[in-house]
Amino acid sequence: MNKDLTVGEPEKVLWKFCLPLFGSIVFQQLYNIADSLVAGKFIGENALAAVGNSYEITLIFIAFAFGCNMGCSVIVSQFFGAKKFSKMKTAVSTACIASAVLCAALMVGGILGCDALLRGINTPQEVFADSKLYLDIYVWSLPFVFFYNIATGIFSALGDSKTPFIFLAISSTANIGMDILFVTALNMGVAGVAWATFLCQGVSCVLAVAVVFKRLKTVEGDEKGELFSLPILGKIVVIAVPSILQQGSISVGNIIIQSVINGFGPGVMAGYSAAVKMNNLVITSFTTLGNGISNYTAQNVGAEKLYRVKQGFRAGVKMVWMLSIPLFVLYFFAGRSILLFFISQPTATAIQTGVTFLRILSPFYFIISAKLVADGILRGAGMMNKFMIATFADLILRVILAITLAKTAMGATGIWCAWPVGWCTAAVLSIGFYRTGAWKNDPVPETEAA
Repeated sequence: MNKDLTVGEPEKVLWKFCLPLFGSIVFQQLYNIADSLVAGKFIGENALAAVGNSYEITLIFIAFAFGCNMGCSVIVSQFFGAKKFSKMKTAVSTACIASAVLCAALMVGGILGCDALLRGINTPQEVFADSKLYLDIYVWSLPFVFFYNIATGIFSALGDSKTPFIFLAISSTANIGMDILFVTALNMGVAGVAWATFLCQGVSCVLAVAVVFKRLKTVEGDEKGELFSLPILGKIVVIAVPSILQQGSISVGNIIIQSVINGFGPGVMAGYSAAVKMNNLVITSFTTLGNGISNYTAQNVGAEKLYRVKQGFRAGVKMVWMLSIPLFVLYFFAGRSILLFFISQPTATAIQTGVTFLRILSPFYFIISAKLVADGILRGAGMMNKFMIATFADLILRVILAITLAKTAMGATGIWCAWPVGWCTAAVLSIGFYRTGAWKNDPVPETEAA
């Protein structure tokens, strides 16, 4: 069901809209968590290290899919908020065509270049074959990844966050079962983990695309929209490219950091692989809530209700902080118990690595979550230059500090300390940029202030 985010009390509107998004990303992350859990429990520590090692490279591809999602979602949201439905449909078809071309190019690059990427990050020989096998299968699933992201971006733009949640809940649950079936019953090893993810992503993609296009047919425009529009593509690119650069740069930064971690051996790799999956669940959840706030902002900017942006920021920070409290407590005090789910016969190095990582990062979830809310508003309002400045400040600091501190007596622990420094710096920048937005002087109308 389509939902107009320009009316109603902002806090209630955001809670109703963003909670299904939060649920969706939890299930989305279950794909990767299930892969790591099954690999670590039923295959071995080296398999867990291989899946985690490959995961950092898959994030590059996901960055492009995420950028297409955001570019389509923000522009469709603005047209939906302004009630320009014909242009909204043109934005959808334009985004689909452009994304298909980009996806094909990435598949060719992935097929030809994954081997070189794995060697470039110093992948240990004992996990190289499994890492490459996992990546080779993953590359063939890219059309599913791209078009699922486009479909969910459209759902979000129309104010519907429940439908993609249902698809993901079903497919993610099925993925866990298929992981176990392929690995334990069929003895497929790491290939079984990859093929299970491939099949489940394919099913969720086909369902999401079919439903979203059926939904669009019910939206009547005042005239027939174009199939492809260069001006609208330009608007999408303005949002998509910085989003791709943001996620892509973070992925490249993580790959550089992964190459440093690989130098500490499979034990540290395995512990980091399990812990970073848990951390990514949290960060991706906050990012997804920020994406929801982008849709909220874009609709209200399109409707010229800028005063609601300020209300949305306050409501968004309140929401992510309420989620940060239990996540911090769980990871800081029970991280060891959770890590044991991932590794059947853990080494002391692997467990200590994971526990240290989580205890250093989890107290700073309150800061990074507020930063991602501000990012969501900057992106939804099209303030992409400022959005990028904050993002690159975080990335550059993290990479430089990780490389530098890893060479000191702190060793691997120094790498983990780089995260909070980057997060805090970027949060100051993002929130400062948000406070300079056009909405700062837009008063709440008397009719709504009452």
